[in-house]
Amino acid sequence: MSNNEMITRDAAFELLRKYNKESFHIQHSLTVEAIMKWFANELGYGEQAEYWGIVGLLHDIDFELYPEEHCLKAPELLKEGGVSDDIIHSVCSHGYGITVGCGETIDVEPVHEMEKVLFATDELTGLIGAAALMRPSKSTKDMKLKSLKKKYKSKGFAAGCSREVIERGAAQLGWELDKLLEMTLRAMAATEDIISEEMAVLESV
Repeated sequence: MSNNEMITRDAAFELLRKYNKESFHIQHSLTVEAIMKWFANELGYGEQAEYWGIVGLLHDIDFELYPEEHCLKAPELLKEGGVSDDIIHSVCSHGYGITVGCGETIDVEPVHEMEKVLFATDELTGLIGAAALMRPSKSTKDMKLKSLKKKYKSKGFAAGCSREVIERGAAQLGWELDKLLEMTLRAMAATEDIISEEMAVLESV
């Protein structure tokens, strides 16, 4: 994995916003960026934290405009934005094994630990975010693993967040599901304020 000629964070964010206007999608991308950086530092890839973050920031670049072709349209949009092939591979790999709306199954496999973390945490951030909104505090900071597991096991809760994908992600990393849930919860609690500040700045422009 090379950091040579890596797209800058500012350019990546500009590219994201070219194709994503809804604050929900932008907030999700910022959340995944922040937790990817957190995981990079936690797992001993601190010098690559910016790189991990940029992959997280761009992972859903095509989802708002082309939901039926998610991970299929991304390479074209990213190439036009001058993004390197390694980042394009990582972005597309978070759809591995998933059949998208147009009927195609994504066959780009996550290889590097970073790609496996992205695959495992993407859906999970949505589920944890939904669980946080149900709390009086509306925050992940006071959420315990036990409470998260209860929501996770309730099939009707955040049903759009695929448990099958999350569990496949944990297996690809060689982690117990509890480890993935706990670490992702910690990552979101640690980065929650950063996201709130970034969203407040965007909404004030």
